[in-house]
Amino acid sequence: MQTGLDGQCVLITGASGGIGQATARALAAEGARLVLHYRTQAEPAAALQREWGERALAVAADLRDEAQTDALFDAAVRAFGRIDCVVVNAGWARPRPTPLHTLTLAEWRETLDHDLTSAFLTCRAFLRHLAAAPRESASLVLIASTAALFGEADHADYAAAKAALAYGLTRSLKNEIVRLAPRGRVNCICPGWVRTPMAAAGLADPRAERRAQATMALRKIAEPEDVAALVVFLASERLAGHVSGALVPVAGGMEGRLLHPDLAV
Repeated sequence: MQTGLDGQCVLITGASGGIGQATARALAAEGARLVLHYRTQAEPAAALQREWGERALAVAADLRDEAQTDALFDAAVRAFGRIDCVVVNAGWARPRPTPLHTLTLAEWRETLDHDLTSAFLTCRAFLRHLAAAPRESASLVLIASTAALFGEADHADYAAAKAALAYGLTRSLKNEIVRLAPRGRVNCICPGWVRTPMAAAGLADPRAERRAQATMALRKIAEPEDVAALVVFLASERLAGHVSGALVPVAGGMEGRLLHPDLAV
């Protein structure tokens, strides 16, 4: 099925990560032109740019910084003239479990800056771009987490930030984007466990993987490509032109409770 993404410009934040790279490859396969954002991991983004040549641009930015975020969008417009879709994928989770009663205010603010402030600045920059260059259609795809849906003990800061993306930003911005692009859409993907470098530590113990699978009907850890396929669908007006404000889990039927108690040992 044709997606209609050929020639469209898609900006992907966090394009050097596991989900970001898979998303970039999936969109490139549809003929999209790509702006590949990274913060510190330059080489994966640069490798993708070398692979696709003039169809891709790798740009460094700290999305917690207002000026750097705006400069990222300026670079995208200079390179490709316009931006049709933004995938808000950049995110960060505290590597060690931290119960809320031991979390410092600085740690709380650090997580919210990485996961929520960065998303706010990214979405705002895109909406300002649409305001300056009105068009009929546009798309925002936010990547949240099942932590937004079920919570996550010892990572309440991350769960709170991702819930704000899923419930606050997605459902508010779907009503704002249409003022700037009448067929503009905003949707949110909530991945569960995905086999990425960021999740590697949490899945290193086979018992941890079994416990994760015990909460899923499909008993399967997702691959980055599972998320990327849904990004392509939601980015495409041809495929998802009447889908806006949706929160879609990619989590194998996870319910936030044990479905297979025999696996949780």
